[in-house]
Amino acid sequence: MKKIDIEKITSWYKENHVVGLDDRYLTSDNIRPHLTALNELFKVEKIGESFEGRAINKVIFGRGKIKIFLWTQMHGNESTGTRALLDLMEFFTKPEAEANLANYILEAATIYCIPILNPDGAVAYTRVNAQGIDLNRDVIDKKAKESQLLQDWLKKINPDFCFNLHDQRTIFSVAPHNKTATLSFLAPSIDEKRSLNQGRKETMTVIAAMNDLLQQFIPDQIGRYTDEFYPTATGDNFQKMGHNTILIESGHAKGDYNRYISREATFMALLEGMRCIAAGLGTDNHLSYLRIPNNEKKYLDAIFKNVSVAGRKTDIGVLFIEELVQEKVCFRPSIDQMKDLDDYNADEIINGENLDFENKNAAENWLKNRFN
Repeated sequence: MKKIDIEKITSWYKENHVVGLDDRYLTSDNIRPHLTALNELFKVEKIGESFEGRAINKVIFGRGKIKIFLWTQMHGNESTGTRALLDLMEFFTKPEAEANLANYILEAATIYCIPILNPDGAVAYTRVNAQGIDLNRDVIDKKAKESQLLQDWLKKINPDFCFNLHDQRTIFSVAPHNKTATLSFLAPSIDEKRSLNQGRKETMTVIAAMNDLLQQFIPDQIGRYTDEFYPTATGDNFQKMGHNTILIESGHAKGDYNRYISREATFMALLEGMRCIAAGLGTDNHLSYLRIPNNEKKYLDAIFKNVSVAGRKTDIGVLFIEELVQEKVCFRPSIDQMKDLDDYNADEIINGENLDFENKNAAENWLKNRFN
């Protein structure tokens, strides 16, 4: 199957992406009408309930032998992947000029999706579930109902590939110019040595192809997440079990606080990933994955240069803290760094030579008014 044409797919997306899902705050109630409206290509069924009794659904489409398992919002406040998944479903509903690509994937693979694994966390806009459990660190203990459900379906499906979708904070950057990391990937390790077995090489090969496509859309804004082995992490353990697992971290693009750009990039990543899996790329290009720059933490929402604080000149780096206010995500400025920030980048870099504060608290109070 020929590679995806970036111009065609961006044109398709502009005309056909799912409308009405613009807010970062996204719950099961928000997506229910979209799941209900899916056509006969999709099978939607309730497969369980969250700790607080909210429905968790599974969506199946495709008819091929390769099994792909995908879930979103295991962290309730990370919704970009859910919106991108609904865009992906729309692509298979309305492929139009890309019908050959859609049919190619549907003939090769069967795709199993759990949109919003953590519906209680989504409502509360928290990373954890209603019990305070981080589902992404609960793979061994399985204390949460949601974790048990995910692993029950992992066993039932026995997938060849998994996609674990997350959001990452604004602070992540990509070397060498410290642009914002709008998207990051990870092929999880299977042990502390970060060994490269056949499955991990296959995972890395698919990510390398996804990166090649997306460099045409968000050049130099794609990072590689640390592959340090986490013994209790979902991706590491699923990869260790033999289910090739790709983590996608949807991040910030300059000025794009609703994450429209990373949503579109995540949609493209999923589509290209599924195309590559359907094609069976093997492991020949796995080393290209290692050439994706590592994520760093050198991007901020704003930097004020040469500010006086308690009689000392310094730079102030601001990160926005997300807060849910009446079902809307608001951004509160918070001082993250007070030092020379010449090697950092930001959405705004402001000359602060005329600013003079008695202390850090005074600076924080001024910032609240500045970004109100």
